[in-house]
Amino acid sequence: MVTPVDAIIIGFGKAGKTLAGYLAKKGEKVVLIEQDETMYGGTCINRGCIPSKTLVKNAERASLLTKTWSEKERFYREAVQDKMTVVTTLRGKNYGKLASFPNLKIVVGTAAFLGAHEVEVGGASYSSPKIFINTGSTSFVPPLTGIKDNPHVYLSDTLMNLTVLPKTLTIIGGGYIGLEFANMFNLFGSKVTILQVEDSFIPREDRDIAVAIATDFEKRGIQIVYGVSVDSLDPDGTVHYKTKEGSASLPSEAILVATGRKPNIASLHLEKAGVALTSRGAIAVDEHLETNVPGVFAMGDVNGGLQFTYISLDDFRIVKSYLENPSSARKLSERKNVAYSVFISPAFSRVGLSEADAKAKGIEYKLFTLPAGAIPKALVLGNTTGLLKALVDPKTNLILGAHLYCNESYELINLISLAMDYQIPYTALRDKIYTHPTMSEAFNDLFA
Repeated sequence: MVTPVDAIIIGFGKAGKTLAGYLAKKGEKVVLIEQDETMYGGTCINRGCIPSKTLVKNAERASLLTKTWSEKERFYREAVQDKMTVVTTLRGKNYGKLASFPNLKIVVGTAAFLGAHEVEVGGASYSSPKIFINTGSTSFVPPLTGIKDNPHVYLSDTLMNLTVLPKTLTIIGGGYIGLEFANMFNLFGSKVTILQVEDSFIPREDRDIAVAIATDFEKRGIQIVYGVSVDSLDPDGTVHYKTKEGSASLPSEAILVATGRKPNIASLHLEKAGVALTSRGAIAVDEHLETNVPGVFAMGDVNGGLQFTYISLDDFRIVKSYLENPSSARKLSERKNVAYSVFISPAFSRVGLSEADAKAKGIEYKLFTLPAGAIPKALVLGNTTGLLKALVDPKTNLILGAHLYCNESYELINLISLAMDYQIPYTALRDKIYTHPTMSEAFNDLFA
């Protein structure tokens, strides 16, 4: 027996849960399917942003408050418990908010398409003219010898559940997730080594910023090995790898595999619905996030866009706009300057063009820079590490891009992004009266 409903939403992530609440408020009969009841609220709340940033906060405290290894171990255990409390609280709130709708049914199980507009879960089948896929992404695990079922191997989500602080941590992958965990566990007290395939550090960023971050990491004892090809992993945690200098082995109590993420679609059986994929294995969507199958949409990490929870929320806005008025709906191409932050200590945040981008494209720019140590609030916070830089169009005075490596850059970057979106000239940020002492008043000096 197939139960018809107004909307089927697969995945309890940011876009899915927000859309579920929106449609339920309109009186529509909604079925929200989530594979794992510990994932109510999505990856961000349960296995991503919230738990990792809770641990980062505690790690920064640990670096100041602990000295002996036993103190570090105890502090770490308490930090993991604090993280679990935060996650459990938010998960319960997310579930309770949607479960309160009488016309919204939350089903736990693995969803699979039976046809273009029919989905099966747990032996029950549902049909709907509107189906929304929000199943997120999952860690990519390379097929290395000895990696499967290795007790020392962790992914980003499972490592955060480790209750014993490892004395040594090897991170395979030098991307942003790897950097956040390297920073975090170094502050807790672990000896951290990053093995990365690239010959340069965070290659998509400008070299002055990359060198500054790498230098700071190395000063803190984080070892970075470049041009690595990992051969195999032993059951005791030893990693065997090659570089241009030859072969090497590295014993580790814990190994984090941070080699990227991929769309979580394997169990959906999209072929039965006729949903097309991109060449990179993501769900192909149009300007309104609709797939090639009318009425079937894909939101969040699963559609191959930027993998941020705030992008998933904006995907909801695009879909909502289309459902309300297709002829005047907002388009994906209208999304403007998306900023991102890497939560190391201090944080690194960026939006828009880099110097390398501008030079490659032949774009004329005026460069503004400021050492973080020149900001009074940085002195107050006790961390003067970092560099702020911004590119400005010399003809229009509009900001083209910014790299902020400093305390609270994850807040500052939103002011830059806002100015770029609304074409506010850099002089407005330069001449703004800011409260004191704050990190935002750095813009007075950066743009002076």
